[in-house]
Amino acid sequence: MEDEREVEIENDPSPPSPSPSSGHFKLFDQLELLEFEDKYVIRAVGCTNQGFSISRFDGDIQPLINEDLSGSPSKTSKICGVVGTIRLVSGTHIIVITSAKEVGKYLGFPVFRVQSLKCLPCNQALKQLSPQEKKEEAYFRNLLRVVESTPGLYYSYETDITVNLQRRFKLAEGWMSKPLWKQADPRFVWNRALLDDLIEKKLDGCIIPLQQGSFQAAELTLKDTPVSIALISRRCTRRLGTRMWRRGANLEGDAANFIETEQLVETKGFRSSFLQHGDEGKLSSAYAAEMEKVPNVRYVSFDFHSVCGNSNFDNLDVLYNEIAEDFKKQGYFLIHKDGNVLEEQRGVIRSNCIDCLDRTNVTQSYLARISFDSQLQRTGIFSPEDSVTKFTEEYDKFKIMWVEHGDEISLEYAGTHALKRDLVRYGKQTLGGLITDGMSALSRYYLNNFQDGIKQDAIDLIGGHYSVGRS
Repeated sequence: MEDEREVEIENDPSPPSPSPSSGHFKLFDQLELLEFEDKYVIRAVGCTNQGFSISRFDGDIQPLINEDLSGSPSKTSKICGVVGTIRLVSGTHIIVITSAKEVGKYLGFPVFRVQSLKCLPCNQALKQLSPQEKKEEAYFRNLLRVVESTPGLYYSYETDITVNLQRRFKLAEGWMSKPLWKQADPRFVWNRALLDDLIEKKLDGCIIPLQQGSFQAAELTLKDTPVSIALISRRCTRRLGTRMWRRGANLEGDAANFIETEQLVETKGFRSSFLQHGDEGKLSSAYAAEMEKVPNVRYVSFDFHSVCGNSNFDNLDVLYNEIAEDFKKQGYFLIHKDGNVLEEQRGVIRSNCIDCLDRTNVTQSYLARISFDSQLQRTGIFSPEDSVTKFTEEYDKFKIMWVEHGDEISLEYAGTHALKRDLVRYGKQTLGGLITDGMSALSRYYLNNFQDGIKQDAIDLIGGHYSVGRS
């Protein structure tokens, strides 16, 4: 079983009709943090009285008024956004985004990756804590330092990136004009447990739904036609954690490392989206037998190492030939710029290996390439005989995008770069790749056994899985 890959194909027999929305909500994208002796003030640059203050004594949040700006702050700095608030033993802390980098566009709107976070204490109760409480507070503050280095956090000021293209066009008219946190799919909002105080005060312009996962973008030119491609992965928060401490599924059926991956293609006035799911699981023959009883779901077991070994990525043709009919039947979502929906995706390929990391990424990149070819054929850029594989430089961009995607997902879950990345990049395993894989495997062993415990505690704290307060 250790060498097996499993693939599930879920078919939706009757997808609902899409409903496009108009207009969109925009967050404040330029903020200042003013530090006064008694409070922090976060205000929107260029907007009068837009923002809020938070007391440094008790963490009380209030919408900004003129009096909050009287006096001279000890420090003023630019920040990119507010992540939310969290309560420790001594009281409230606020977490802000101190730097971010634009990494591409999703549906024409800029997407940013968080570069750094900072946790600011908003309390004066530390001196009143007992020795035991001070010890607990020190541990929780250490967890917040772990949180500050969380990888793979993405957001946009102008659009919700937690909902895929097809679902967007099934939403009610006017949905996009709602605050972003109301638009967002709560399954994929990494900071959902940190937003309550901001939501209570109706600070919608400051509430950023952060998504953990990956975002890659590339510009290709195929047959003299520009093609934009974005690859976005959304990590589900229901069973969030590290490779060592979050495995399998819970009693509610939430799987560890569950990720929705969307490949979005834009060209010649068309937008096309192809979805895949990945989640961790070791599926037994008993499970396979049960899956046969479920309508509209097909389960396929594939021995990756036996068929592909370490050197032949192309042997994934064996898997594709087995699922080709279902793959073509499920299709992809395709819409014209005039809002006319031409195709809908009617099912999802859900794939996993033991960790839903390395072999999963190899397989998903292979299937994504086949879908990409099909999308370009449908929009008239490619003939039926064409494939992106025939355009060496552009295909390299496509492969690099998937390599970096696999690395990012692996870093979040296992703490190292992905294994077998050479299979995606070159179609075979190289000597250098084998050495790198060996070093990564050793690093995973160390991290999983000696570092992931505190990392898991930090994830559980930020996810609201346990509350902290004075006893």
